[in-house]
Amino acid sequence: MKNESVDVLIIGAGPSGAVAAAYLHKQGLKIKVVEKNRFPRFVIGESLIPRCMDHFGAVGLLPCLEAKGFEVKRGARFMNDKGVVCNFDFSKKHGDGWDWTWQVPRADFDKTLTDELERWGVAIDFEKEVVDVVFADDGTSATTIKGKDGDPSVIDAKFIIDSSGWGRVLPRLLDLDRPSEIPEHATIFTHLKDVRRPEGEEGTLITFDIIDTDTWLWVIPFSNGDCSIGYVGTIAYLESFEGSPTEKLRQMMRLSTYYRERFEGLDYLFEPRTIKSFSASVKQLYGKGYALTGNSAEFLDPVFSSGVTFAAESAHLSAKLIDKQLSGENVDWEKEYTEYIMYGVNVFSTYVKEWYTGNLQKIFFHSTVNKGIKAQICAVLAGYVWDRSNPFVKNHDRLVKTVAHIADMEMERALERQ
Repeated sequence: MKNESVDVLIIGAGPSGAVAAAYLHKQGLKIKVVEKNRFPRFVIGESLIPRCMDHFGAVGLLPCLEAKGFEVKRGARFMNDKGVVCNFDFSKKHGDGWDWTWQVPRADFDKTLTDELERWGVAIDFEKEVVDVVFADDGTSATTIKGKDGDPSVIDAKFIIDSSGWGRVLPRLLDLDRPSEIPEHATIFTHLKDVRRPEGEEGTLITFDIIDTDTWLWVIPFSNGDCSIGYVGTIAYLESFEGSPTEKLRQMMRLSTYYRERFEGLDYLFEPRTIKSFSASVKQLYGKGYALTGNSAEFLDPVFSSGVTFAAESAHLSAKLIDKQLSGENVDWEKEYTEYIMYGVNVFSTYVKEWYTGNLQKIFFHSTVNKGIKAQICAVLAGYVWDRSNPFVKNHDRLVKTVAHIADMEMERALERQ
């Protein structure tokens, strides 16, 4: 059996694995990336938020992405069934940070990252599946992988970063999964040729079209003329539609008065796919000799497009800490990694939960929402969920409820005056 020794083994070559690999490669460590799929491969998570740009920039991956001409995303639009629209402009957010990011076909985006890493000389083994991991008492590991030919090989590593995303390799092998506290939802989605796309800004806007408190449509235009469309709702609601996946999604799309005409009758580029109960959590983010990043650790909900940002944030931080530890310095993984990452996760979790209670939607669509409050919420939606100078970060667990309550009271007073 073939054996190979590296400093760090990275499982998964998506954005999380790419950021970790880029950082560690620049520190001179010997790394290996193993990826179960062959790139390009389809994956959702196509709407980015500005915070991830900090990490792609810090590890040197921005130039290759900028060269691709992805659709620029400068904010997000939310609209409800009453025709009320709430626009968030990232340039008007609280605090510093990037004012824009991209809307990307992830197959192209992820392939751009791995192509760049291979150009740098990073070793990436595609179509290699992790089937077993054994940790020694000192945290070193022996990972067994198999390729399409079925022949196993072993990679010895001083440390493992699990960036396997939905594959959740170490959570599965080490029994680290635990139920998420986010309400269970499902999604059905596809791509289409956006042949009726309006000219100008309207044709580029990412939009969340709210059907009801639990149900919403995403529309994500790409620079190549394609568009990602998808519905999110309760599992029972999505299962209430009859027919094939294409027939189901066509019925759902007709519920959108705003987008019905634009997308009616257009062919889907692939049969719509469904994911159920996508929110996920783990018992711990690290152990002796490993760290979990991105969706292999925590995945919340697609409503605020936080997936790639948490992937990049956790990957960059874990790579820094691994480099520090392998250099002989002491690392407090609980404080420096878990507490930090979970602070941001908890902030975003509040916003996801309050979205589905309806409280956040009340604020978004309230006609007199304070500009300062909107700027602070905008910073959260931009991914700056570690900025404690923002009251809607520092006091996230109570402020959303408080402002929603105030909005309710103002609505009641307005009705009384009529």
